[in-house]
Amino acid sequence: MNLWISVILAAAVAFAFCYLLTPKVKKFAEFVGAIDIPNDRRINDHPVPRMGGLAIFVGFMVSMILFVQLSPQIAGMLLGACIIVAMGALDDIVCLKPWVKLAGQCVAAFVAIRCGIVFNAVSTLSFMSSKAFVETGWYSIPLTFLWIVGCTNAVNLIDGLDGLAVGVSAISSATLLIVSALVSENTAVTVVMAGLVGACLGFIPYNHNPAKIFMGDVGSQFLGFVLSTASIIGMFKMHALVTFFVPVIAMAVPLADTTFAFVRRIAKGQSPFKADKGHFHHRLLAMGLDQKQAVMVLYAISAFMGLLAVALAGTSSAVRILCMLLMAVIVAVLWAYVYIRRIQKNGGHHAEPVTLHMPGIIREKKAEPQAETAFHAASEPETRPEEPDIDTDLDLDLDHILEDIRSEEES
Repeated sequence: MNLWISVILAAAVAFAFCYLLTPKVKKFAEFVGAIDIPNDRRINDHPVPRMGGLAIFVGFMVSMILFVQLSPQIAGMLLGACIIVAMGALDDIVCLKPWVKLAGQCVAAFVAIRCGIVFNAVSTLSFMSSKAFVETGWYSIPLTFLWIVGCTNAVNLIDGLDGLAVGVSAISSATLLIVSALVSENTAVTVVMAGLVGACLGFIPYNHNPAKIFMGDVGSQFLGFVLSTASIIGMFKMHALVTFFVPVIAMAVPLADTTFAFVRRIAKGQSPFKADKGHFHHRLLAMGLDQKQAVMVLYAISAFMGLLAVALAGTSSAVRILCMLLMAVIVAVLWAYVYIRRIQKNGGHHAEPVTLHMPGIIREKKAEPQAETAFHAASEPETRPEEPDIDTDLDLDLDHILEDIRSEEES
């Protein structure tokens, strides 16, 4: 079968199965008690079923069975994914401890490595070394192990807003699909990525804000695991520069968020697995963006990095120029989107400059948005109407009385 026909069919089948099964999975999650209850860290303000990742998993697996020829590496990836899904589903129901989840991820990574999913070389930058790549040698296994477990947790950690993790995963999958189609000799990875893109797109209609169902740990860890293992199978068989940097750039948002989270927690003397509110999406919300704006910003950054990865892997100038133009469009659209949304949030009024006159100081300041007026009015001292000067009036009355007494004495 032609590669692109397989790609289209794999994506379509995964999309259809995921889209049709998600309502059934939602009812199943409610039946087994896999419900996300609001708390201090949660963004949702009402209970929402989780475990929606089961629909993503089923759609993906059906697509793989129909359109991908099983090799030892593909079989290892699918077997490891089953372990991740089983552990994730259990966690969504009973909330496993972090070390138990980490142990399950390690077992899945070991299965994948045992089936031959290992990269044996890392590319170098031309200005750092005369060699195109460096053999990893004995540390290829621990490096692969760290990559798989790290990516699995990376997608899980960014699953904090409606539609965020599944959308970023879809963009990363599409990036790896395009790159593998351009330069990889392993066409199976292209079809695998097509199936993952289709499954993610089939789930987004139920997960965008306001979400009807969350994909839970079963979905986020599954996506991270498949992305990490598929990138090893397909990306690390390519030439020079793109050998290592394309997968890293394609997954830049979740990887960077996870790295900063671990460094931040360790620097504070906390466990790297302790939950906090310092992730990228939390910071965007703290800047005044709403959920949809924050998600769109991170989508745009993921797409920007994905285009950069394709530009690096591109074999022709036309591909690179097209990627650069699209990157510029993303930046312009992102700026316009946030700007327009903020104007709409302020009631359609632009911020007008006002002048503050203070003793010895004259400076310009932008008018406060209407939404903040009530806050400032409450925080500033209340301005009261001028009251009559009682002392002055009293003095005037005394003067009149004294004048009357003198006039009487003179008369």
